[in-house]
Amino acid sequence: MEAMTHGGGAVSDDDLVASEFLTFTLGSEEYAIDILKVQEIRGYEQPTLIANAPPFIKGVINLRGIIVPIVDLRIKFNLGKVEYTPFTVVVILNVAGRVIGAVVDSVSDVFSLTRSQIRQAPDFSGTFDTKYIIGLATVDGRMMIVTDIERLMTSAEMALIDSASE
Repeated sequence: MEAMTHGGGAVSDDDLVASEFLTFTLGSEEYAIDILKVQEIRGYEQPTLIANAPPFIKGVINLRGIIVPIVDLRIKFNLGKVEYTPFTVVVILNVAGRVIGAVVDSVSDVFSLTRSQIRQAPDFSGTFDTKYIIGLATVDGRMMIVTDIERLMTSAEMALIDSASE
């Protein structure tokens, strides 16, 4: 089979294979995560508080017999005033064999992105560590921060996964 050409150059397989990403908002920013990590999306419900947990861990919920820690990413990333509205949702993630809930302002869309559509992010000197950012993508004029949600949720600073089990 002949290699397809685009603008005079060969197109690599990475440019042809699209992955699906779920987009959500945190404050004024839009983020995208691999949809294969998403188990379900639920409305926000007040979790059961856990004593001595970091402020960004809101507590736990019982999801069909599984105890799920709930992380508020808006608090984790210092995104100002955190309000719980009817649009606030919990994205239930399945990462590294654990089920974890992530509170976000709202869920937007599902997009297909190829690797060539994701541009490398510049280094930021802010609160969001770029080691969790895969890159930036623009779809229909909307800039999205493509995030490695598994790397973020399994990081030592989140304290959600026992380091002994890695």
